[in-house]
Amino acid sequence: MREYDLQKLINNPEIVDKKIKELMEKKLLFKQEVDKEEMMGYLLKAEHNLRFVLKIIKENFFDWALTGCYYSCYHAALALIQSKGYTSKNHLATLCVIIKEFYKKELTKEDVEILSNFLDYEDVLFYVETKHKREDATYSTKTHFDKNEVERLRMQATMFVNKIKDVLKEVIYR
Repeated sequence: MREYDLQKLINNPEIVDKKIKELMEKKLLFKQEVDKEEMMGYLLKAEHNLRFVLKIIKENFFDWALTGCYYSCYHAALALIQSKGYTSKNHLATLCVIIKEFYKKELTKEDVEILSNFLDYEDVLFYVETKHKREDATYSTKTHFDKNEVERLRMQATMFVNKIKDVLKEVIYR
């Protein structure tokens, strides 16, 4: 997702509502009862992925670490939207629900931007200049990535997952 498109969503609730309706009609986003067990499952999966990332960084599998960071954030995001009774089969749908339900509430603009970077699996920025870092990590034959960049991404992913866990603590345990 280009930064321009993200800003358009963040600054225009009408566009977000229209997108959500469209994605529901396309059966990529659904309303359902809030399921605390499903939320916990997503959070456990996010933590599991973060542990995996920590281990494989030590073995210098940075391409898999980048992918693991993405999935950690995505699973946390799915837990978050589940708390509002949504389930998603689409990254844009997940992002739109987060903007609608959480932006300027529990999440900051920076949190939404971080999530957008992870959720846009076709144009991941990962806070580095190279637009194709994720594509290189997943699809290319390249196996060497900068350890410092990967470590910074791991820290950002960990902070994001922890923030989602804090946001959901009251929902899950009430």
